Amino acid sequence: MTLCLSTLSRGMRLSCSTSTSPISQVTAFSSKVFSPKGFTKGQYSAGIYHFSSTTTLNQDKMQARKFVITKHFQGLPKLSDFNLVEETLPALQDGEILCKAEWLTVDPYMRAASDRLKVGDQMPGGQVARVLKSRCADFPEGTQVVANFGWRDLTVMKVPPAEKRGFDSIHAMPEMKGLPDSYALGCLGMPGNTAYFGLTRICEPKAGETLVVSSAAGAVGSLVGQIGKIYGCKVIGYAGTDDKIEWLKSLGFDHALNYKTTELPKTLKEHATKGVDCYFDNVRRTSLMRICVLHWH
Repeated sequence: MTLCLSTLSRGMRLSCSTSTSPISQVTAFSSKVFSPKGFTKGQYSAGIYHFSSTTTLNQDKMQARKFVITKHFQGLPKLSDFNLVEETLPALQDGEILCKAEWLTVDPYMRAASDRLKVGDQMPGGQVARVLKSRCADFPEGTQVVANFGWRDLTVMKVPPAEKRGFDSIHAMPEMKGLPDSYALGCLGMPGNTAYFGLTRICEPKAGETLVVSSAAGAVGSLVGQIGKIYGCKVIGYAGTDDKIEWLKSLGFDHALNYKTTELPKTLKEHATKGVDCYFDNVRRTSLMRICVLHWH
């Protein structure tokens, strides 16, 4: 009986070719949370934004572009909620690097995070970026990095000491072995690591056990369910729309249920006949958590 609470979730639709590693045998889902219409520089790619910058570098004056919020969201985000502005970057100092964005993330958490932003603040987010200029030996020019630079094309960063680098600062791009670079922000990045290690190290699933996943159509939840199937679990996933339910079934979930239109105790009694061995929570849905506890095996 194991409970794993995940507060990390990311919406993206990524497909991943198979290999011997479970983390590379899964696919992640995303609703189209952001429309590219009107963004003239870049190409939208299902929850990850490919930024094609034409900014000219000048040693004396570097102009970066960044997305800032013009007002807090009401309903779905609109283009009028953002503005693309320019910013003059400082000259590079010792220990600093200049990076150019290649992939930006569009994340569900950004709605909540934006409530803490002031009008004119830059949108946060992860990036796959390439080092254009470097005065840091650990990240020479041409190196790809993953960092939380936000929605901007160029970034100057003072590189922290090696012992302080990590997911919340900067790290070198892992070896992708032929997979798309964008996967470093999705199923091979934070969402994938959350799903894989949360399930395999905390829940420690065993073949034949029953795994319940909330927000199962999210980037983390969809990976959890698929990894659970690889480990031989019976997987029950909950999501909030019928199209998500159909998509979860196509991923191989044993049971996919709309929590808005079903009775949670009844569905677990019907489908978790031997009880629940592991509940992987992505949304802190206390009602489902309590029901799962009552049905723990």
